[in-house]
Amino acid sequence: MAVTSALPEAGTRLRHVELQDVRAFAKAHLDLIPGTTTVLTGPNGSGKTTFLEAIAYLGSQRSFRTTARDAMVRDGQERAIVRAQLERELRPLVVESELRANGGTRTLVNHRVVHGRAELADTTPVTVFSPEDLGLVQGPPARRRELLDAALRLVDARAAADLDATDRVLRQRAALLRQAGGKLGPEITSTLDVWDERLVASGTAASGARRGLVEDVRPLVAAAYEELAGTAAAGRPVTMTYVPGWEGDLAGALAASRRDDVRRGLSTVGPHRDEVALCIEGREARVRASQGEQRTLALALRLGLHSLVTERRGGAPLLLLDDVFSELDPDRSRALVRHLPIGQALLTSAAALPDGIDVGAVVDVRSTGRRA
Repeated sequence: MAVTSALPEAGTRLRHVELQDVRAFAKAHLDLIPGTTTVLTGPNGSGKTTFLEAIAYLGSQRSFRTTARDAMVRDGQERAIVRAQLERELRPLVVESELRANGGTRTLVNHRVVHGRAELADTTPVTVFSPEDLGLVQGPPARRRELLDAALRLVDARAAADLDATDRVLRQRAALLRQAGGKLGPEITSTLDVWDERLVASGTAASGARRGLVEDVRPLVAAAYEELAGTAAAGRPVTMTYVPGWEGDLAGALAASRRDDVRRGLSTVGPHRDEVALCIEGREARVRASQGEQRTLALALRLGLHSLVTERRGGAPLLLLDDVFSELDPDRSRALVRHLPIGQALLTSAAALPDGIDVGAVVDVRSTGRRA
């Protein structure tokens, strides 16, 4: 299957991107033709990934390259601006994010400030494929939770609200536990009761949504892995298992862990410790699979979730592929091209692309603007 095709009207269409003081770019812009694949070329370090990072940030408020989003601000500048012109169901949208060097951020949609990540994800839905995706398999549970939560924010408004509420409660609970200084006094106890009640409500629902998503996407991931790995996957099934971050009911688990939480100054149980166990032929992929198997599984996770999101939204998120083919052998590269879903895509590459990609435009990133 070629990457590009006519997009359904429900799909998000990206027409224009502007960068100001983003990483090495003082000013840069990129015009795109909706419904096509745009390939960004140029030598290493020329800024290809920066465009993808900036577009992904508009929908996620996170960089897929670093946990420090202020690193996106050009050295010596106080702020960076990312602006995009999109269409959703033929309705024009302008999304603009301001990132400050001190860590602050603000995002507007059609000149209105937006705070909820769910709305931003819905406005600029993206699926990112990058060499760092190996961390989805090799890395800590937080990487896998973030992957599930990003998909949930695109397809389930109730789950998105529960995830945001859970994040807020966990931050407040963590601050209170630090304030307690290891002592469980009456005031700390009564305030913990309030936060724990709220955590039980939102956290149980959020984890339930994650469990449901894992169950729904499991066959799609298994099928994608088999398609990508080919004969190497024969008789070697992939499994995904949701593992909650507590035993029994959450209220009981929080009560049982309270004294330990106060002593340690952190929340030891809860949805922030949920895990997704990934296995190939019954073996834990994180430690017992080869790097080739791990990379294939990471791609399968992205493809499976992208397919599920596309089906439920009635339109495909933007596909952002950051130099992924350089990390794959020729057989897996061809398999990935065959199974990339329909939708608008942006690709970065410093080398020749595999056959089968229907390229709408090739842009040398050095021609897009002015670097510092």
